[in-house]
Amino acid sequence: MTTLKSKLHDDLNAAIKERDELRSSTLRLTLAAITKEEVAGKEKRELSDDEVQKVIAREAKKRREAADAFAQGGRAEQAEREKAEGEVLAGYLPKQLSDDELNAIVAQAVEEARAAGAEGPRAMGAVMKIVNPKVAGQAEGGRVAAAVKKLLAG
Repeated sequence: MTTLKSKLHDDLNAAIKERDELRSSTLRLTLAAITKEEVAGKEKRELSDDEVQKVIAREAKKRREAADAFAQGGRAEQAEREKAEGEVLAGYLPKQLSDDELNAIVAQAVEEARAAGAEGPRAMGAVMKIVNPKVAGQAEGGRVAAAVKKLLAG
């Protein structure tokens, strides 16, 4: 079992003992998503820590989107629950880049792409190829794409 997955299991057991309903239900759902990912495809496999982290990031994103949807629908109590679940999951993810840090990485990538001959809005793909490996797991794709578009347009 990977170290991150075993940490999730240990934290789930601790949350159950402490009768922390929010934390235990969130961790149960996340572990179920990890197991589902492991058995997807033709044969069962063990996920690496990076793959487990991607599953956790995907689950956290679902919580954020659900919280927004509930807030727009006038269901504040449910939105708060989703936000709280997202915060539980955020504890297992690497620290997110600040806007300044992200913009610095994107600006450097734009310079690299321009040096390679990519210009204007059509350079988006080239810049994203340079940026994505550098920010993997530390910034959401939509945030990265917005920062790239802003710098290429400007």
